[in-house]
Amino acid sequence: MSNVEKEAGPQGEESPVSPTPPDAKKKREYKDFGHDEQKPTHANVDMSLIELKAEDLYDKEKVDLETIVVEDVFKLLQCDENGLSADEAHRRLDIFGPNKLEQEEQNPILQFLSFMWNPLSWVMEGAALVAIALSNGGGSPPDWQDFVGIILLLIINSTIGFYEERNAGNAVKALMDSLAPKAKVKRNGQWQEIESANLVPGDMISFKIGDIVPADCRLTEAINVSIDQAALTGESLPQSKKEGDQCFSGSTCKQGEAEGVVISTGANTFFGRAASLVGQDDDTTGHLQKILAQIGSFCLVSIGIFVVAEIFVLYAGFRYSYRDGLDNILVLLIGGIPIAMPTVLSVTLAVGAQQLAKHKAIVTRITAIEELAGVTILCSDKTGTLTTNKLTIDKETIRTYGPFSADDVILLAAYASRTENQDAIDASVVSALGDTSRARAGIKLLDFKPFNPVDKRTEITYREESSGKIKRVTKGMTGIIIELCTRNKTEELENTLESDVEEFASRGLRALAVAYEEVDGDDAEAEGNGFELIGLLAIFDPPREDTKQTIDDALALGVKVKMVTGDQLAIAKETGRRLGLGDHMYPAKVLKDGPAPGGKHMTLDEMILDADGFAGVFPEHKYEIVKRLQGLGHLCAMTGDGANDAPALSRANVGIAVEGATDAARGAADIVLTEPGLSTIVHAIRGSRIIFQRMRNYSIYACAVTIRIVVCFAILAFAFRFNFPPFMVLIIALLNDGTIMTLSVDRVLPSMTPDSWDLAEIFSYAIAYGLYLTASTIALVAIILRTSFFSDKFSVEVPTTNQLHMIVYLQVAIISQALIFVTRSHGFFFMERPSFALMGAFCIAQLVSSIIAAYADWGFTKIHSISGGWIGIVWVWNIVWFIPLDWIKFAMKATIIKKMRERHSRAVAAAAAGTGLQITRTQSRAASIHESMYSNRVSFIRRAARKVGFGSKITVKPEELQRFSSIQAQRTGATLARNPSRTAA
Repeated sequence: MSNVEKEAGPQGEESPVSPTPPDAKKKREYKDFGHDEQKPTHANVDMSLIELKAEDLYDKEKVDLETIVVEDVFKLLQCDENGLSADEAHRRLDIFGPNKLEQEEQNPILQFLSFMWNPLSWVMEGAALVAIALSNGGGSPPDWQDFVGIILLLIINSTIGFYEERNAGNAVKALMDSLAPKAKVKRNGQWQEIESANLVPGDMISFKIGDIVPADCRLTEAINVSIDQAALTGESLPQSKKEGDQCFSGSTCKQGEAEGVVISTGANTFFGRAASLVGQDDDTTGHLQKILAQIGSFCLVSIGIFVVAEIFVLYAGFRYSYRDGLDNILVLLIGGIPIAMPTVLSVTLAVGAQQLAKHKAIVTRITAIEELAGVTILCSDKTGTLTTNKLTIDKETIRTYGPFSADDVILLAAYASRTENQDAIDASVVSALGDTSRARAGIKLLDFKPFNPVDKRTEITYREESSGKIKRVTKGMTGIIIELCTRNKTEELENTLESDVEEFASRGLRALAVAYEEVDGDDAEAEGNGFELIGLLAIFDPPREDTKQTIDDALALGVKVKMVTGDQLAIAKETGRRLGLGDHMYPAKVLKDGPAPGGKHMTLDEMILDADGFAGVFPEHKYEIVKRLQGLGHLCAMTGDGANDAPALSRANVGIAVEGATDAARGAADIVLTEPGLSTIVHAIRGSRIIFQRMRNYSIYACAVTIRIVVCFAILAFAFRFNFPPFMVLIIALLNDGTIMTLSVDRVLPSMTPDSWDLAEIFSYAIAYGLYLTASTIALVAIILRTSFFSDKFSVEVPTTNQLHMIVYLQVAIISQALIFVTRSHGFFFMERPSFALMGAFCIAQLVSSIIAAYADWGFTKIHSISGGWIGIVWVWNIVWFIPLDWIKFAMKATIIKKMRERHSRAVAAAAAGTGLQITRTQSRAASIHESMYSNRVSFIRRAARKVGFGSKITVKPEELQRFSSIQAQRTGATLARNPSRTAA
């Protein structure tokens, strides 16, 4: 480009159009993004007292909190620009605490014991007490064998859960420890570097380009400072800061250098206050806890009914001895409780979390995997999540006005940009070249004027090496540049420019004007021939490359995506159009005002459900949107990267912090992505649905085995006075646990629609399978006791009572475990191959059961080994009874399950017709005492940010941020007033 000689346009004085007199010309206003400035004021109170009451803080006649000057801040904080002494800093550290969010350390012993604290475990613990304390009647010693076996079963399950939780917790702690930031602070009049956690109010800090602001502060010195507040306000463009302005922890310095006085630290910062909304959900229980509670209730009620029945029938009806009746009750308690269920589900989730880690997703709340499988709406932040959070030149929309092409305009704009220590706009212009070295190729730099808040433009004077001519290029705000231009500036040009800028603004694009002039002679400081407007660049935050595909994939999986951003409505709509999300978006004010009268939406809920997104939202808005969608029965996932996303990340069923997210977002999130973009979420959704299928398969199995054990042995006792030894039920439970753990790696196919727990369906299958298996055992016992069929046909001995116990043990152990192959498949069991781990564990368990049957002769538990003939009979009997299980499954699908689904569909349609809303299901987030009993078994990670309990909501408009900083200064000053410095005069 530099070798191409362009024909300069005619001089301004030779223009055929006579200039309009200045007083007759209309004043043009070029739209751009910015905020109103306010002049600072003093506090009209006696600052020496520093005793401001709450009403004083909001009385603007005394103190204008939005504009309180820095001098008053120094008085309030009892400090000066030389910083604090080491002793004073240490004293204030004791008063205000460290500059970080506190985390509770959990006692590992209590953590381990907590795994035995839920209703399912209580029943087993009660059975252990019965075995050791209540079973020594009738001249018999305590049942030590059953007691030891039950305790062993409890310890094995608790150890597995404890191990998985500690591993997950240690991984997250290591992640947090690696993020400990540093800060440059003035102590004893000397600058030094310390950990940010040791900062206190009154400290003087310094930061420069690339640094993260370590604490909330007011600037005392600012040199061309530009702060990226995207993590706080969601604004994609950096904000210029000057002396007296406020900066907040977590924001990033994009340009310049600054010094400031710390006004607030730790939990009292804006960062910490954002955690106030994060902490509001501490009284809720997770979705999986609710499911465990309901499945647990089903099992407990089933057991309770038959235990009460046995007490009446065995003791009152059959006049059983105390010990014999107690043994029968222990069989129901030990065999009926799915004691391994919470652990099996936890291990399944933990294995799933490891699989997700391979896709660069760290799971910090393990039950979020299960909830992700049922997510129906994904609420996504825009800046840094759907977009790159890196300003870019939109080459498709460049406007040219002079003899230069679009590529030439970009190159000249790159000349007028810094190549080192760039701000965001300079970086976007230079990177638009492709080869950044071209920004200085073929020219010799003579003079460069960087951007400053007064001139609001950059300027370069250079010598073109090919021609030797001196040329000058400037770029900056449209209004500034067009006023600077004198050559070829016509009314028509200005009308065109004004129209283009307005078009850019309506699309959310920021305009950057470029002008050019030549300088006669060799004096670089000489006046040129007059600037001529040559082009208008459009700057925007572009979508990530994979975002559109990710959104399409999410829609294919039945998950609707909504954009929820703090950026402006025009920007949100433009991004939505580029991503195919749609531009049916609303400003945040509709969340307060509601839908317009006469509009197509009758209620706010209907509007939220129908919208493609919302713009200009603040933390409580995002939180409210997610909360309302959950109230409509949807499971919501929320993605984000900034502190302003933390409350909604926490409220959502699944909070996802994207790569590069702030600590506040990571602390509130359930899943932390370590790879850029959202494509990992699609992997996570598919993976979570695979894990969900594994858990559903196990739940049907566990409930079926409960029905099978409880009903079977109760009927055997009622019909045949058959007293099965409790210890053998323990052996069945131990072998079952070992096999079922392998379900965590079983091969299953994910569904293409969001999953949900239909417990009525699960219980229906469980009852059908359980009753069928009960019939298989009762029929076998009846034939053995009432006939000589097996002795006559297979020449086997008539079993003794102890041998009959062994036959029943083997029959129950084999067919109960084989049931898992039926529950895990949708069609015939042999059509869906299980994992090698599941098949191997099943074979080993059956081998062990057969060996016990062949050789065990344990008098204490009333069993005796049986012959190979009987073992073969039991195997054949089970195979014959196993084959029809698939047909029972198909019959259930065609009758009961079909009717249940049709009834559910009619209920959903009726609800939608009545309200105009599509309500899929209602998932209450309110806690109950019963459900909270299961929380220790599945809440693997305590979210660090939830340890801070503040109740007040906040907003983050720039003027509100300034007001907030003033309130912080007042409160800190009040605290220091109550704790005056010992060294104060």
